[in-house]
Amino acid sequence: MKILSINAGSSSLKFSLFNMKDESVIASGLFERIGIDGAYKIKFNGKEYKENVPLKTHVDAVNILLEKLISLNIVKSLDEIEGVGHRVVQGKDVFDRSVIVDDEVMQKLESIKHFAPLHNPANMHGIEAFMKALPNVPNIVVFDTAFHQTMEKETFLYPVPYEWYEKYGIRKYGAHGTSHRYITETLTEMLNMDKFKLISCHIGNGASITAVKDGKCVDTSMGFTPLAGVMMGTRSGDIDPSLLPPVMEAENKNINDIINDLNKHSGILGLSGISSDMRDLEAACKKGNERAILTMKKYVRRITDYIAQYYVLLGGADVIAFTAGVGENSSSVRKMVCDNLVSLGIKIDEKQNNVHGKTALISTPDSKIKVYVIPTDEELMIARDTLELIK
Repeated sequence: MKILSINAGSSSLKFSLFNMKDESVIASGLFERIGIDGAYKIKFNGKEYKENVPLKTHVDAVNILLEKLISLNIVKSLDEIEGVGHRVVQGKDVFDRSVIVDDEVMQKLESIKHFAPLHNPANMHGIEAFMKALPNVPNIVVFDTAFHQTMEKETFLYPVPYEWYEKYGIRKYGAHGTSHRYITETLTEMLNMDKFKLISCHIGNGASITAVKDGKCVDTSMGFTPLAGVMMGTRSGDIDPSLLPPVMEAENKNINDIINDLNKHSGILGLSGISSDMRDLEAACKKGNERAILTMKKYVRRITDYIAQYYVLLGGADVIAFTAGVGENSSSVRKMVCDNLVSLGIKIDEKQNNVHGKTALISTPDSKIKVYVIPTDEELMIARDTLELIK
């Protein structure tokens, strides 16, 4: 059975085609600059195919993708595709699990799209394009927020006027839920147990920490939007909102300008003045750059703070897992975080920690908490949900 996993952005469409018999990736690729000029690259059978092509809309991208699946002999017929799974960023509290797309689902997505105006409309364009191109193939939506819907009300509510929640849906929703669920399910299989306390650290350009107990989310660091929580590549994470008015006045900026600064010009980039990329920051630290060193210390401290908070919330932890770009590849960040947590009885094996992009147990046998590196696979999680629902 072949399943397409789709992540549609405002001007892009990323795909992976899975053979679900062994969960292998048959082909993957990216269509980008949709609505601008257009280009694609497709990886298949050890080769990469690239071309600049006109892409006025997501429908054009989908049509070319399907044509290339045939012309490159990736599939013999489009009938081989039995399901299409789509990432949707925000499901609000309307969706607590993945669902099959129908008219009612599309209406609900339309009603909540303003909660993620940069993402949900683009995700919907991808769904609509595939519904048009493959009308007889079921489409599934998988929500970044769904895994976090098990949080208690005392956790997801903000200490603001309660009417804001009732009238406007102001509450914590979280993000990266598909990734955190993948890590949870992977560890459940690896450990051969379904009852354990996990602190899942999805640390990439965007980052979130999630407390999981017995397979369910208890709390997560991102909030109403992905701007909250730990410091990230270009996002500030948690700040005092009262700092905004004086900066707005001094720089003659409106609220949209300042939110843009917090989303795109803060975090590692803003504090270091160097880059949003951890590799660049690490290189600058090795050269003794003071702002880079300061930024690294701040970055590690914010991650440490959330792990410590969730350790108390869970009443201890059995496992800490690092995933995503930084979590999977930066042995120095992992070591600095764990060194900050030595009071919890965590001990890291230096040799085992020198791992990049593959699964590994990096804690010592006598560490009180197991520490793992586990590469995440949100695309596979989407494909699994799609297969499960179309069955």
